[in-house]
Amino acid sequence: MAIIRIEVEKMNLDKYLEKMNLDKYLEEMRKKRSWTLSRKEEREEVECDKCKNGWIIARDSRGYEVAKECECMKMRRMKNLLKFANIPDAFKDMRLETFRVDVYKDRKSKEDIKIVVDIVKEYFKIIEKNLENGQGLYFYSETKGSGKTRLAASIANELIHKHNIHVKFAVSTQIINEIKRTWDRESEYTESKLLDALSAAKVLVIDDFGTEQVKGWINDKYYSILNERYINKKVTIFTSNCSIKGLPYNDRIINRVEEMAHPVPFPNESIRSYIAEQKNNEMINRIVGGKE
Repeated sequence: MAIIRIEVEKMNLDKYLEKMNLDKYLEEMRKKRSWTLSRKEEREEVECDKCKNGWIIARDSRGYEVAKECECMKMRRMKNLLKFANIPDAFKDMRLETFRVDVYKDRKSKEDIKIVVDIVKEYFKIIEKNLENGQGLYFYSETKGSGKTRLAASIANELIHKHNIHVKFAVSTQIINEIKRTWDRESEYTESKLLDALSAAKVLVIDDFGTEQVKGWINDKYYSILNERYINKKVTIFTSNCSIKGLPYNDRIINRVEEMAHPVPFPNESIRSYIAEQKNNEMINRIVGGKE
């Protein structure tokens, strides 16, 4: 927990606060933090009985009065991390420890998915190094519904909840549509601001990469995003229905992806119907069990 000491020459804290509005004082504390909140985050109030705007006044071991961050601030940061990530509701509860491998029925698929899980485990063993170097992952399989998005979302949730990392989750077609929306005169955001946001995220998950109908301008926009992330060593995780070499983009983008992400082939087996069947059976069992 962060503690910020107030150095007030020839004046104790009580007299200092008499001369200075408490809100301004707390604002000064925020400015001394190593992290800053966005304008949108600043507008969000924290309802807490213990503090005022996320800070409480306490005494340290030497008796000095200090501004101490309240526990509610951690809750707000987590809330903002999740809001920023924009992970689809269907995948918000996905975790690496609950990623299921038993849903694959084909023998080769079982072998392949175990290799995938082992690669991800090794990736997280040196996660700090991977984050520092901007080393990402590229999950691919020709088969839709093979579990790529589920694992990518599990990784995103792991980074958010256990490592407090800013993660952005976006479907490839969604990125293109958002860029198009910025061309509207009444758009709240400019294209440059959107591209900057995608380029700046510590970790960016691009789902279904390469599924959109590629045009010349799309190549340009994606290269701008990926090149900026490559230069600044930002981690990018991809899911796709084709290998890196098989992507429908130009060579500049393909080369960047090869440099940014380790390719990880997924089983060519769809597990969507099996998972849906299991969920239906579980629901039926709950209903039947409730009637007994």
